[in-house]
Order: sequence, then C-alpha cells, then structure tokens
Amino acid sequence: MLDGVKVLDFTSLLPGPFATKFLADWGAEVVRIESPHRTDLLKEVPPKVDGTSVFYQEMNRSKTLAYLDFTKESDLDVIKRWAADADVVIEQFRPGVMAKYGLDYESLKQINSAVIYCSLTGYGQTGPERDTAGHDINYIARSGLASYSGTKQSGPMLSGTPWADVAGGAHHSVMAILMALYQRTVSGEGDYLDISMTDAVFSMQPLANQRYLHEQTLPGYESEPLNGGSFYQFYETSDERYMAVGSLEGVFFKRLCETIGREDLLDTSTSTEAITEALTEVFQTKSLVAWKEIFAEVDACVEPVATLAEAHEDPLFQARGMFVEVTDPDSSHAQTQVANAVQSKHHEPVYRFIGGTQTIAQPESVQSPFQNNNNFESANKK
Repeated sequence: MLDGVKVLDFTSLLPGPFATKFLADWGAEVVRIESPHRTDLLKEVPPKVDGTSVFYQEMNRSKTLAYLDFTKESDLDVIKRWAADADVVIEQFRPGVMAKYGLDYESLKQINSAVIYCSLTGYGQTGPERDTAGHDINYIARSGLASYSGTKQSGPMLSGTPWADVAGGAHHSVMAILMALYQRTVSGEGDYLDISMTDAVFSMQPLANQRYLHEQTLPGYESEPLNGGSFYQFYETSDERYMAVGSLEGVFFKRLCETIGREDLLDTSTSTEAITEALTEVFQTKSLVAWKEIFAEVDACVEPVATLAEAHEDPLFQARGMFVEVTDPDSSHAQTQVANAVQSKHHEPVYRFIGGTQTIAQPESVQSPFQNNNNFESANKK
C-alpha cells in the first residue's frame, strides 16, 4: 500500500519506532538514523538475540540503519542530501534540537518543499511544557485520565502497556502522516505535523470530556459504567483467575443471567451494587476453565482473562495470522514476531528483515539511501 513512500526516521525507544514499523510493514522504505555515540536504550532491554534486544529487533524490522553524527558537518551533509529525497521525516527530539543542526522543517523544506515532517513529543512543540521531559505515566497523569482509571482503594493504576506512547504517539503519528500524504497528492505541498502524546491522550476521553464541558461533572474511581461503577467488571473465579463481564446491552445481560441461573437479576429494580455483588459470588463458585466452557457457546460478552501465554496459543490469534517469521537475509536465522494488526483484502504487509540487521556501511558515499528514486512528481523540489 505504501510502496514508494520514503521515510527518514530519527526516532527512538517506543513511540516513533512503533509508528515507522507500521509504515514499513505496509511497504514504506524506512531509513533509520542513529547516533554512533548514543545507544537507543531499547537495544538494551532483555531478552537479547545476537547482542540486541528482541524488542528493538521487532520495532525496527524492515528498516535500514545508518549511523550518523549530528556534530559532524560531513554527516549533516549526508542527512540533508538524503532528506532532499525523502517523502517523510519523523523525529522525536525535544523542541529545538533538530533546528540546532539545521534539520528542522523550515530548513529541510528549503531543499524539499514537498517533505512531510512529523515531530513527536510528550507535550508538543508549543505551550508551557514544550521543553519538559516525560514518560507514558506523566502524559496519562496530565491528561486527567489517571484521575478516574483505578479503584477507590488503590487510586490510579498502571496499565500493562504504555497507551500514551502507542495509541497517543505512534498511532496519531501514523494517522497524521497518512493524511498528509493524501493531501499532498491533491495540493502538491508538504506539511509540518506536531504530535503531542499528552494532547492525544486528552482527546481520547470523549465521554468524560464532553460530560465535563457540558455539565462540569467530574468522573471518579469506580463512578462510571466503564471504570468500575457498574457490573462491567472483572470477577474472580474459584482458582484465583478472572472472567471479564461486558454484558451491558439488555440482550447480552439477559443471556448472562440465564446462563448463571440468576434470572432474578433481570428485575429492573435490582441495583447495580446488588448485581455486582451477585456476580462476584457466582463467579467464585467455579474455576476459570469451567466458566470458559460454560460461556463458550453463549454470546453474552463474557470472556476469560487470558495470560499472555494463553493469548499466544489462542486459536483466535493463530487463525488471524498474528504471528510471522521475519528473517535475517545475511544468515539462516529467523525470528517469530507479532504481525501487523491490519488486514487488507487486496494487499499484504511485508516483513523484509529483522531490525538492526541491515546497515549502510559507508553512508557518506551513498547519494540516496532509498531504492525508489521516483520523487513525488508534483513537488516543487529545489
């Protein structure tokens, strides 16, 4: 789908590499620029294969790597030459870093007026926090989301995956880049994209935000239908596992009550607290395996809480093709990785090679790192 799109990637850790991995999976040619003196910390996270983290190897699959030093004029010349041939530039530094080296949007658009330039940061390029450091927990905290995501007893709770980084940073970057690529086909112009992970998380709270804007009502822990304020909950089983009950709609709630033998809960006078208490007692009478068998043929939005190992063995993900073998073309080594989650009727994602295995050895001698040299035809490149 993205064959011919050329991406120059200056990102690190998780948000940016996750975004460019998505683009690479769908055919974009991604060239990743790393410092020869500063290691991407993602490389050091165990477990490792061939001395490099498997997380790094997946996040950067299908991306060609080049080591270039911003403090060397000769290396900056290489970067600028390559940027002149790029469709997309994406970076993840604090505001002002790329400008310091003449690699900001205003500088690069002088040599490539059609370039789409994406800056991905925690708090954005403008505003009072533009220079503030942060991580996923900080962005979620500042957005207000943590103030009602948790329990009354524990307060805010951490998630098992960094949603601000992935949904807020990576996914919003991909959406913005794809929109800009489409707009360029219409206008012939490039664009500058300013992605704030905190803005993104803030915007991903439509229910709470709109209620507050119109009623000044603040959500609290276990106060909303989807955050523990209803029977929409996780329920412990007799073997200390959990079942997830999402039977909000009447038809599903009816099937739930019939399946567990508690049709009395269908009485409209029954309080949410009473329903939750009853479900808590019922689910503790059987094991997770037993409940899984009971609900296997019942369409009631009730599912077991799987361990990650169970998820990997789940026929659902096997049937959906959510695992792929990615190779190192210079050896016989292959690595199992999680596939791209998008499925297309007419196109398939491509998994060219394990991240970090393909490096441009002498970048100074390479005019363009991209194999596809067909620049965007309507661009007014200088």
